[in-house]
Parts: sequence; C-alpha cells; structure tokens
Amino acid sequence: MMKVVIVGGVAGGATAAARIRRLDENAEITIFERSGYISYANCGLPYYIGGEITDKEELTLQTPESFYSRFRINVFVKHEVIAIDTAEKKVKVKDLDSGEVFDCGYDKLVLSPGARPIRPPFPGADDARIFTLRNVEDTFRIKDHVTGKGTKRAVVVGGGFIGIEVAENLARLGIDVTLVEAAPQLMAPFDEDMAAFIHSEVRRNGVKLRLGAAVESFSSVKGGLCVRINGGEDIVADIAVLAIGVAPDTSLAKEAGLELGIKGSIVVNDRMETSAPDVYAVGDAVQIKNFVTGKPALISLAGPANKEGRIAADNICGKDSRYGGGQGSSVIKVFRLTAAATGINERTAELEGIDADKVILSPMSHAGYYPGGKIMTMKVVFERGTYRLLGAQIVGYEGVDKRIDVLATALRAGMKATELTELDLAYAPPYSSAKDPVNMAGFMIENIRDGLVRQWYYDEVPLLKRDGSVTLLDVRTAEECASGGMIDGFVNIPVDELRDRIGEIPAGKPVYIICQSGLRSYIAARILAGRGYDVYNFAGGYRYYATVVKDKLCAERSTACGKDSD
Repeated sequence: MMKVVIVGGVAGGATAAARIRRLDENAEITIFERSGYISYANCGLPYYIGGEITDKEELTLQTPESFYSRFRINVFVKHEVIAIDTAEKKVKVKDLDSGEVFDCGYDKLVLSPGARPIRPPFPGADDARIFTLRNVEDTFRIKDHVTGKGTKRAVVVGGGFIGIEVAENLARLGIDVTLVEAAPQLMAPFDEDMAAFIHSEVRRNGVKLRLGAAVESFSSVKGGLCVRINGGEDIVADIAVLAIGVAPDTSLAKEAGLELGIKGSIVVNDRMETSAPDVYAVGDAVQIKNFVTGKPALISLAGPANKEGRIAADNICGKDSRYGGGQGSSVIKVFRLTAAATGINERTAELEGIDADKVILSPMSHAGYYPGGKIMTMKVVFERGTYRLLGAQIVGYEGVDKRIDVLATALRAGMKATELTELDLAYAPPYSSAKDPVNMAGFMIENIRDGLVRQWYYDEVPLLKRDGSVTLLDVRTAEECASGGMIDGFVNIPVDELRDRIGEIPAGKPVYIICQSGLRSYIAARILAGRGYDVYNFAGGYRYYATVVKDKLCAERSTACGKDSD
C-alpha cells in the first residue's frame, strides 16, 4: 500500500489528494495543514470582509471530517511540517495546539506550501492595526477589527488582485479608502493604457489612488495610524492592509536541500517532480514555464495550482501527465468593471525582445440594436511578421470573461492572431454580434497583414507636427467633437461627408485619422487610400485616448479625479 504525505491543502494539495484517491482506492493519504482550514475559497476572502459573502461557512469548501467521509483521507489541521528528510523519506510534524512533535514516513511526498504575503521591514510595521490577507484566519481578524473598532479610514498597500479586492470591499462598508501602489499603475498583467480604465473605475467609486508611491514607514499618531509615503506625504488611517505581493513559502524545501529557482521557488519538471526522488511540488511555491515565452515564471493563481495538483497525482499513481506551462489567464471584478488578461502584455513582450504589435478595439458586448449593450475595450497583442498570438487584455462591464476565455483558448491552441477570424462563435442578439468582438480583432489584424491599414498610437500624439506638413483629421460628428473634445490641431470632417469634402484634404501629405472607436476612422482611411493618400488610423479611438490621457493627468495630480470628475 502506497503512503502519500501532502504538505498543505487549499488548491494544489487538496486537489492532489482527491485525485490520488480517485486513481488509487488503497493508498494511505495524509494531509498536514498548518492553518485551521484544509480547503477554502481563498479567492473569496475579500468578499467576506465586504459583506458580499455573509456566511463564513461558505468560505470552507471541505473540512477534515468531510474529506475523510468522502475520500478516506486523513487530514490534520493546525499541524505544521517543520522538516523533511528525503534520504529517510519522512517528515517531522508539529501539532500547533499541543506542541507535540512526531515523525511521519512517506513513499511519495507532495509539497503545497503556497505563497506568503510580502511584509517588508517598514519602521512601525509591527503595529497591530496593520494586516495581511492570506488565509481564513486573516480574513476573520480583519473583519472583526473593521466591524468592532468602528473603522472609518483604511490604507491598502499594493495594487494587485488582493489589494484591489480588499480596497473595493472596504469601500463597500463605507470606509474611506486610500490605495497606495509603488508602481505607476495598478494590475501588472495589464499595460498602462488598459490599466487606465481600471484606475478610472477605482476613482469613480471614491477610492483615492496614490500611484508611484512607495510606503516608507508606519507610526502611531493621535487619532490613528500614520502611513508615510515617499515625498513626505502622511496618510492617517485606522487600519492598513498590506497586499504588496506574495513570495514562495519555501523555507522547508530549502532546508531539505531541494533545488530552488526564481525568488526561492521550488524547481520542478513538467511532471511536477522536484530534485529529490519521490518528492513533488505544486501551487504558488513552484517555478513553472511561461507558456508564451518558454521561460521560468511564477504564476500565483488558483487555476494552475489545481492543474499542477492533478498532474502530480497522476504521476504518483503511475500515469504520465505533463504540464505545458501557464499563461496567466485571470479576471478580476473592480466595482462594476470586469478586467481580464491572458498571455503576455506589450510591456513584457518588449522586455523579452519580442517584436510585438497590437490592435485596440471598443466593441459592444452584444448586438448594438438589442437593448442594454455595454462597450468593452480589447487589446490583442501579437508578434509582428509571424502573427503569433501573444496575449490579450479586456476591460468592460459585460461579456469580458467570455471573450478572454476564447482568446486564452486560441493562444493555448497555437492559433495565429489572423486565425481569430475563423472562430465559429455562438450568436444571438442578447449575447453577442454576428461578428463577435474576437472575430473583429482577427479582422483588424488581417487588415494589417494585408496592408489595408497602418496604425498610429496615443503616445505619438505629442510627436505629430502641427506645421501643416501632415493632415490631422477627426471623422466623428460635429456634435461628438463639441461634447467630447478634440485633440489639439485636428480638423473635423465627419466620415459621411468625407467624399464630398475631399478637396479640403491636401494631397501629398500623410493623413492621421481618429474617430470615437476606430471603425469610422478605418472607413475614412480606406476612402482616402483609394484616392492615393498616405493614411494612418488611430488604434483605439478617441474614447480610449481620452481615458488614457485623463488617467495620466490624475496621476500627476496624485489625488482627486474622483467619482465626481468622471
């Protein structure tokens, strides 16, 4: 009878345990989990704080009793594995309640220790009003403090998934929230232009943003907790939540002599095997391969952890399962907005030396003639020349998750960006358009490939000459230009009047065109190209441009641009 010991539960460890049982009814399976919960909805923890999830029992997916009842798996919570002897094939375990220490032998060992919140040694960071959020116990501590101490002001440090979700849920409670992020933008998986839509939604809901602001210290002052950020600004709050990021929790693996990789993560092969015989590792603590770049990566998401747990279990039970790497597919709720990404962004492509291009479009979530459609903004990144699909980012209010999953699947399947035109996607007016937004992205990329359109981008606006050597053309309606504003130096000729007013556009000069979303400007570009003009179409449209520019202005002011200014 095979004896399997699993260190850590939640996504990776619990998945591995259940899969092993399904493959081997006779295996002896034991899980040691140092927290008080074996399997919980860690992605749902911020929503319990904000009251979106009201019953704390809903956070617990499995208990030791339910795991044993269904799977005959022995689960020991509040038991910490403190040492591994890979030569003797045993672990040393400490009962955190009684203090008892004992050995437990194994035939196969699975490490699923997860990642720990980064807590830099800021002066004053040991204040009891400063929290991190990793597990259920952390959630209850924050919730109890917020509800029991009359919290009115909070500072959240870190603008990733956890930071944004905590900020949103504290704001839901009526707390005055300031979100501090050392980087110039929230949500690193997004490029700065797409992050601008996230920033706008956060500000619109009353959360103050301090971007490019690094915390220097904490101190206790009369009336609260003082958070000092670079530049000397002090923010006084009642609590602070650190969500700066996570680091692989691999001290146990290091002491056991396992090979470690980037940021101290556990190195595994595609079978999830570590450098020690019969020792596997899964989840946030392991170094995996980035599916797009092929390079080592850390991807701390529940989806990969579950897959890795299953693959480790398969191989423990004699199958041959392989993990091809992660592409970082993710989605987040930001108040009413949904933001999603897959693959790599434009910034990462540049860092990796990949010659990348992109299309930006603003389609409706479903057919425009059917009531209730919402605009989304999509950015699809591909390799110039080969048209290899590299990644995508989408922000919007409806249909975002559906489209990102289609694009993630296309990327995984190795489709070229031009092949998005061929996807046969479901259509009915309440759900989509006959030409789905994913198809539209493919059509745009196909047009670039075929030389039917050349693009220009928002960061080129300051570089455009205003000396008459080029023509700057806005083809929106006069009413749109009057109400929404225009870029300095552009002249307005609505697209439907363009053929009749073609004489107003000087021949022999490049023409840079913009409209609200990019569609009418493309039509205008084809009209002019058909008459021999040298034309360039703006990628994204004026709505996109205005959002990005406004975000930059808000960041420079560092404060307001709040809900009343949108």
